[in-house]
Amino acid sequence: MKKSLVIVESPAKAKTISRILGRDYQVKASVGHVRDLPRNRLGVNVRKNFEPQYEILREKEPIVAELREAALEADRVYLAPDPDREGEAIAWHLSELLDLPKNKLHRIEFNEITKEAIQAALKSPRQIDKRLVDAQQARRVLDRLVGYKISPLLWRKVNGRSAGRVQSVAVRLICEREVDVVAFNPVEYWSVKATLHKSKSKKTFIASLVEWKGKRVIAASDKSGPKTVVIENSKMANEVVKAVKDGEFKVSSVKEKASTRKPQAPFITSTMQREAANHLGYPVKKTMQVAQTLYEGIELGAEGPTGLITYMRTDSTRVATQAQDEARVFIKQKYGKQYLPEAAPVYVSRNKGVQDAHEAIRPTYPDKTPERLKSYLSADQFKLYKLIWERFIASQMASAELLTRTVEVKSGEAIFRASATSRKFAGFLEVYDKVQQKGEGDSDSDDDVNDEAVHLPEVEKGEDLKSEEIKPDQHFTQPPPRFSEASLVRTLEELGIGRPSTYAATVATIIDRKYVERDKKTLMPTKLGQAVNGLLVEHFGDVVDVGFTADMEAKLDRIEDDKVDWHGMLKEFYKPFGETLKRAEENMNKVLILSDQFCPNCGQPMAIRSSRFGQFLGCAGYPECKTKIALTKDGKPVPEDRPSEEKCNTCASPMLIRYGRYGDYLACSTEECKEQRPILKTTGVDCPRDDCSGVIVEKKSRHGKIFFGCSAYSQNKCTSAYWYPPLLTGGPKDGNRCPKCERLLIYKKLKRGDQIQCSGQECDFSQLATGQETYA
Repeated sequence: MKKSLVIVESPAKAKTISRILGRDYQVKASVGHVRDLPRNRLGVNVRKNFEPQYEILREKEPIVAELREAALEADRVYLAPDPDREGEAIAWHLSELLDLPKNKLHRIEFNEITKEAIQAALKSPRQIDKRLVDAQQARRVLDRLVGYKISPLLWRKVNGRSAGRVQSVAVRLICEREVDVVAFNPVEYWSVKATLHKSKSKKTFIASLVEWKGKRVIAASDKSGPKTVVIENSKMANEVVKAVKDGEFKVSSVKEKASTRKPQAPFITSTMQREAANHLGYPVKKTMQVAQTLYEGIELGAEGPTGLITYMRTDSTRVATQAQDEARVFIKQKYGKQYLPEAAPVYVSRNKGVQDAHEAIRPTYPDKTPERLKSYLSADQFKLYKLIWERFIASQMASAELLTRTVEVKSGEAIFRASATSRKFAGFLEVYDKVQQKGEGDSDSDDDVNDEAVHLPEVEKGEDLKSEEIKPDQHFTQPPPRFSEASLVRTLEELGIGRPSTYAATVATIIDRKYVERDKKTLMPTKLGQAVNGLLVEHFGDVVDVGFTADMEAKLDRIEDDKVDWHGMLKEFYKPFGETLKRAEENMNKVLILSDQFCPNCGQPMAIRSSRFGQFLGCAGYPECKTKIALTKDGKPVPEDRPSEEKCNTCASPMLIRYGRYGDYLACSTEECKEQRPILKTTGVDCPRDDCSGVIVEKKSRHGKIFFGCSAYSQNKCTSAYWYPPLLTGGPKDGNRCPKCERLLIYKKLKRGDQIQCSGQECDFSQLATGQETYA
């Protein structure tokens, strides 16, 4: 009996869906895009209406062959890549390559990987949406034209590695912010605070000077006016202190104000990235990688692989009615009826160009609390899932009710003020009480109430208070903050540049290209980034103009709505772009980026240069002086060879520690001998094979994952290898061999408790670790 074939992008997603659909369906993965523009040429026929010249990716040829064979044997083929432009394009490329009759080929989409969502999708298949495909094609072709035409010019003139429609604007924003930071001149100002208490109480509270001689006291950075005053220096501050120090302090005003604080909308891509950066310290790229695993499915014991969140690339705050109903049932049972608003809330985005094609990011099952799933999740998965779950549940809860008490105290010509906010009803704050970080958080609410209430005693108007201390404090205005990954994403979103699917890639690219570097949590332009940006702004002002780029994004969005022809849009862009490119080729001067190093041979400065292997230092006197200094991945000169305690296996000469493309390695000190080998971190455990004299060492797979294998692999191809560290001591009879089969024991760190297990796949020996064991 023929099966139906379902094609998705990732193997993890395929595994989860296969479990849901059962034996009647075969689920296979394309492993991302299978066809794209060629890597070594433009791949766009400009003269033939910008026709893309797609090629099957070389590494995907076996996958395409496998999918073609499976499609011919299936009774129906369902294309189920992600529900966005990129996913629609993958589905279209697959349909072109599979070349099946229309009645056999179907496009399905789902926003979450759950049994209900997938079964509903299978009941309502559709044809491929060519508007979505055209929107993606236009973006791909436009990005290729900009990158492929400008990048070679940058390479020749400044050793820049690439330009891009979105990445170059992001670099410009960072460079311009750096100019503002460097040019900033701090301005001095002072504050005055009074520590006060009631006459019969020793409990103090602090009140700040808010009015002096009939004028409102402001900071130097605030907007001034005829009725405002800045305490500019210590002389003015001491004048205030002297005037009130021995004076009376009388309560002049007591006010109470009730207010509500509304919950924030559930996450969209950018807000999730910002909150994960602010509260978990995750880079944007890491957030998306972890979210992808939660979306595609996590093994939940007997339940099998289960998708835990909805699709994570979205700009919509919309929530499905069924999901809201399920959340309301959970909230009522868990927290009580009073925590439910009368009606399920509706959130409207303030950003222009919202596609609203998908729901907000939310848990697929509200009753699967983070604590309930903790044993199945890695530390990173748990933290991000908890953030998503709490944000969504809170978004469906009642507003918090707050009470703010404000007390003003008069002393001569000075008025001091203290405020404290308390909660009358916690509402959504019972679940999600994240303090927003100004300039980086995504406060969707205008309410800026500080819940860290200071102690404020009950006082009455006219009551006399005692002063314990009058303290002046010096301050300086601060420069605009440098962008963090989170605040850069927010700015790009607010300006209408890029889309949810591009934010992480944009940040990763500008760092990888060495245009920007991380300094703790902030992004700073490198010398190369500043030089490239300067040339682009001078010669390609429109391409890196914020307004122009945002307008281009809007046009690309209108292609999806079938309001703009994508070929016409590209033609309209390319003609002036081609003229600009020609002028730049004629007028752009070569720029040398000088480092702090000097040539050891001629004394001239060393310039930062680039090659396909990365950056290096080259003498500014080239071609007369051809001195080069290699750089490490951190941009520092490569260290000289260092002695080691190892001996060469070929000639017994001492081995040297040498730096290469992938870090330190061992090389023979004899020029005639070419032996090289990696630096191995030994575990102290001998290889368990009787015919092998090697030891078990720590290694890395080609994907960067640590495993443990025999050091003699290169000599006799010993294949002893383990994903977990071998036990040293503390096993049965204080050894490290299995009591059943004598194979090596390994140590597994598991959430349900650390275990000692036999390394043999067919042996079932396992016992809980006692904490007395030692392992590699």
